[in-house]
Amino acid sequence: MKVIDMHCDTIYRLLCLEEQGKPESLRQNEGQLDLLRMRASRYLIQNFAMFVELDRDGDPWERVCRLYRHYQMELERNRDILAPVLCYGDIAANEAAGKLSAMLTVEEGGVCKGEIGKLRRLYEMGVRMMTLTWNFPNEIGFPNFDLELGKKASEAKESWERCEQGTEEYGRKQQEAQAAFEAFNHTCNTVGGLTEKGKELVAEMERLGMIPDVSHLSDAGFYDVLAVTGKPFVASHSNARSVCPCVRNMTDDMIRKLAERGGVMGLNYCADFLEEKPVGVANQGSVAAVARHARHIANVGGMEILGLGSDFDGIGAYEEIPGAQGMEALWEGLRRAGFTESQLDMIFYRNVLRLYKDIL
Repeated sequence: MKVIDMHCDTIYRLLCLEEQGKPESLRQNEGQLDLLRMRASRYLIQNFAMFVELDRDGDPWERVCRLYRHYQMELERNRDILAPVLCYGDIAANEAAGKLSAMLTVEEGGVCKGEIGKLRRLYEMGVRMMTLTWNFPNEIGFPNFDLELGKKASEAKESWERCEQGTEEYGRKQQEAQAAFEAFNHTCNTVGGLTEKGKELVAEMERLGMIPDVSHLSDAGFYDVLAVTGKPFVASHSNARSVCPCVRNMTDDMIRKLAERGGVMGLNYCADFLEEKPVGVANQGSVAAVARHARHIANVGGMEILGLGSDFDGIGAYEEIPGAQGMEALWEGLRRAGFTESQLDMIFYRNVLRLYKDIL
């Protein structure tokens, strides 16, 4: 078994802890992913996202540069077991040297501020993949989640929770909370896609050899990326909308179109993107739920589209997949669901490795 994971938020978590005066190390920490657990779980490559939250992280370019400095510091501290990937040949060279590979990515294309020069600077820093949006509109395009609907859903849930159980008001508020949640979770953006500047930046990404990532992007944006690119791209951490109706997941048509382009989508372990539960019901998450998505995606798009995109340190942990140490359990769960060893190799690393060979 080898593992390539297309998305985690570990660098962001570590920087936030340092800023709070509670530093932890990439080598070993209390989060969901560290180098020692990666090595024990036979990781080949981990993509480390520099995540920026536009509404609270200040100047997005300054923030991504701060994250970059922290990433570089961790590379230096751990150079005995970790090395960067800048081109495809680095992967085999790092493995031959007995080192884990780190690929630098960005989660929030708004860090570029719509400037080609900043995009090129990210490439010079070593960024080889970029999620075009997070949950906010930016100069590149629009996300699928509507945060105003999310705010209304949170307010409706809080209003319901303040009611006395068993009363008529409690039942009415519960229905309102459920309706608000479904409006947020199921309303996709089919109008706002890539901006004209966004189309220019995505074309430049393809020219540079930086992989566009459509996770979080609007439905309209997905089809715009399809139209303005010719090479494979990814949905680094997205599941199947037919299995779980959250708009963060991909429709069957998107899965087919991405597969036809030679792209890859990474199974996201987040419980809320695996299975929808009524408001107020705890969502535990399970390997079986991951397997249901994997089977559906393979049936729709073929085995070549499947990869892993854990979203570790950006999601809640659960018992069956608590972190990087859960990869053996995930392998066994998918094997029990009927995937062969050769198919599991495709999911766990071969499909992503093929795409990296094509682009890098």
